[in-house]
Amino acid sequence: MTGSAAAPVSCTLSAALRQELDTLAAAGLHRQHRILESPCGREIQVAGQKLINFASNDYLGLAAHPVLATALAEGAQRWGAGSGAAHLLSGHLTPHSELEAALADFTGFARALTFSSGYLANLAVTPTLAGRGAAVFADKLNHASLIDAMQLAKTQGAHVQRYPHADLATLERLLADSTAQRKLIVTDSIFSMDGDLAPLPALLALARTYDAFLIVDDAHGFGVLGPQGRGSLAHFALPADPRLILMGTLGKAAGVGGAFVAASAEVIETLICRARSYIFTTASPPAISCALLASLRLIEQGDALRQALFARIQQLRLGLQALTAASAWRLPASLSAIQPLIIGPNEACLQLANALMEKGFWVPAIRPPTVPQGSARLRISLSAAHTPADIDGLLAALQALAN
Repeated sequence: MTGSAAAPVSCTLSAALRQELDTLAAAGLHRQHRILESPCGREIQVAGQKLINFASNDYLGLAAHPVLATALAEGAQRWGAGSGAAHLLSGHLTPHSELEAALADFTGFARALTFSSGYLANLAVTPTLAGRGAAVFADKLNHASLIDAMQLAKTQGAHVQRYPHADLATLERLLADSTAQRKLIVTDSIFSMDGDLAPLPALLALARTYDAFLIVDDAHGFGVLGPQGRGSLAHFALPADPRLILMGTLGKAAGVGGAFVAASAEVIETLICRARSYIFTTASPPAISCALLASLRLIEQGDALRQALFARIQQLRLGLQALTAASAWRLPASLSAIQPLIIGPNEACLQLANALMEKGFWVPAIRPPTVPQGSARLRISLSAAHTPADIDGLLAALQALAN
């Protein structure tokens, strides 16, 4: 073999990455894993320490429920560990089909389609429906997956506009000015960092007036809001309108994993035929669907769990309102299981989260770019599994740290 020896690999790129990481750390924006040494639940163990968990989205306390664990195990025994292929090859097994039928029935829509995650579901809907010449109108506080879906639609020729959070007047003006033949309004139902609820009835009215689809990400409402936990649309008594497209995640209140889109038969068929994040993804293990079928039954029968959750929300808010009245911290209006306590500076928020961990409470610090600069916050996530004593303990710890 002739020729000179290969040149040594340059470390320039690694050095540049290290500098960027150092800059993040200096700004209080470095992130790292904390490994749970126990199942997800009200009380968890991290690095040998027992903590009360205010960091999960397990809103009904189902993630470690024995009924779901049994259904998952029995599903794996019956259907194996994996699906083996994408849905449109040979990976669509009976449990997948049964779950989709159950989700359509539960939400009241004609059809439902399951995905391995909410991120994949959101990447499917907007880019598939908003091709060249379409117009997308998205709330500025939408989840990152909706923002990425919007950007992907933009690369395909869609005209994308973001309206100020929940600003119906601006949205209506944008819709009225649009000459696009296909329009999509895209919104979270419950916004994941502020916990407030979108004005869904008014948004649907605008969709009807201006001949648009309304895409609703109900990640934090499904299982929690509405009669029998049927979600944010049911909370507002909104029917399964042909203009509505509902995305729901199944790893939060449902306690397992995955997601679904529920809509008209025409929308679901379009996603099956054209959505890249559906077509080119291996189907989730069928045992997951078995566990989710059991979860749907628990959600439907879970009024007592939802009552416990909302009692804890009210208890926490009353205590936080008294606390923020005497401090610089702020508590936005949120009646959901997501309660953000806005601290402000990144470092102060991190220090507070670390101090709470030392006192036995895991409450995550949320910083930019997830939230705007200067609005770093503790994101307190509540569960039906929390006890009144858990809430009192957290409030007492916060009170001590505020002084």
